[in-house]
Amino acid sequence: MVKLLKDKLQKWVSKVGEGGKIVNTPKETDRSKKIDNKKKIREEKKTKRKFNKKEKNEKKKSKNPENIKEKSGKKKPVRRSLSEEKFDELFEELSLILLQNNVAYSAIEGIGKSLKEKLVGKDKKVSIEDALRDSIKELLIDSPDLIKQIKEKRSSEKDKPFVILFAGINGAGKTTTLAKVANILKKNKFSMCVAACDTFRAASMEQLKVHTDKLGVELIKKDYGADPASVGYDAINYAKKNNLDVVLIDTAGRMNNRDSLMKEIEKICRVNKPDLKLFLGESITGNDATTQAKDFNDAINLDGIILSKADVDEKGGTAISVSKVTGKPIYYLGTGQRYDDLEKFDKNKLIEKMFE
Repeated sequence: MVKLLKDKLQKWVSKVGEGGKIVNTPKETDRSKKIDNKKKIREEKKTKRKFNKKEKNEKKKSKNPENIKEKSGKKKPVRRSLSEEKFDELFEELSLILLQNNVAYSAIEGIGKSLKEKLVGKDKKVSIEDALRDSIKELLIDSPDLIKQIKEKRSSEKDKPFVILFAGINGAGKTTTLAKVANILKKNKFSMCVAACDTFRAASMEQLKVHTDKLGVELIKKDYGADPASVGYDAINYAKKNNLDVVLIDTAGRMNNRDSLMKEIEKICRVNKPDLKLFLGESITGNDATTQAKDFNDAINLDGIILSKADVDEKGGTAISVSKVTGKPIYYLGTGQRYDDLEKFDKNKLIEKMFE
């Protein structure tokens, strides 16, 4: 994962300066100009007179800039800083690297603003790599604890299940990811049922039933063509009657640019009032996933994101982008086809993979 981005970031960091440090040469001051003039006068006098060896040594020592002191008696400090013009020149190259690795322009702007604050005009050694790490980290939101969220609601509202809705486009892996989440919940001793709200796609319910049978979870469904919102409503009522902890709502895949389908998922949310609305996108689709996440967020106000196929994503920019454009956290990363191949998102781990 993120191999391509990691390699390019490391090359950029090493190119900026030795060891990733910005250290500019001292700026020439009026004081230093005066010192240079004095040195020239001494040199002229030196050619006219002869001095003994001791006097010459004393002259050389007095001419050594390292021994020239400020009025305070302290050595003159060396000023180190990065100009805004130099930063813009360096960041232009970094921007191209990030764009080529699926980082959205708005996320790049955020990184640039943060980096500029950390680097420009600082009178000290600054680690480029550390500054870049911190700037990327600031864009990513800490992953919430889903198990804790469910427990908190169940303890405060014991008569209501925790409802999770899965949304996304066709083929992103919603149904498989739903099964992976169900597997995690079962391991944490939660009871649940699944609502088959994809009443449009042929064989969608049969596919979902294969998963629920394997996991030993109740599937609530209706006939194809039924109102998807009503299936979710029935599932929630079933959970209430049977004191189940969680309801997982599987929705039909829909393109984010189809108004009628987006209005349908808005209705599902309005009727069933899910506690958690998750967008499922593919890491490897890059800016497409970012655009999709933004559109779904605009339609139903997402609560979080799950990215599938993260194990084969060599660029790594999608995670940064979707979190930035939606302002929502990433809950999990899909890393394979097995039920156990769902990894809790850790922004520190992602950043380490970029720079390791």
